[in-house]
Amino acid sequence: MSIVVTYLAYLLISVGLTVLAGQVLSRSGRIFLAEALGGSDRAANDRAARGITSLIVVSFYLLSLGVIVLTMRIPSNSVSAVHATQLLATKVGVVLLVLGGLYLAGIIALTRLRRRFKAQGQSVPQAALWRPPADRAAR
Repeated sequence: MSIVVTYLAYLLISVGLTVLAGQVLSRSGRIFLAEALGGSDRAANDRAARGITSLIVVSFYLLSLGVIVLTMRIPSNSVSAVHATQLLATKVGVVLLVLGGLYLAGIIALTRLRRRFKAQGQSVPQAALWRPPADRAAR
């Protein structure tokens, strides 16, 4: 098994898993936060939930892809098929553990935000976060 094939397989598997987990986090997180924000201004709450979720998902992608790139290097230039398969399995396993940990951290962050919003009884004031800077300065 060529070293290039091993690199490509690692990249395809790792990036694919990262994108899949990020999409699930984004979709679930948006629904989760929109429900937590509640209130009468549904459009503003949806925008706020989308914005907060986007921030969390971008950090998830950056951290995940950083780990993928850092763990990409394979120690030797020539490897046997068995050695390449073992390296690939080990590296994908590390990526899966990191993705699981980051996904869990994202869920914990979303849960804390949800609790905070519920505890404050905050619904409509959240829309104030999305006002243009000129409106904030006028206050």
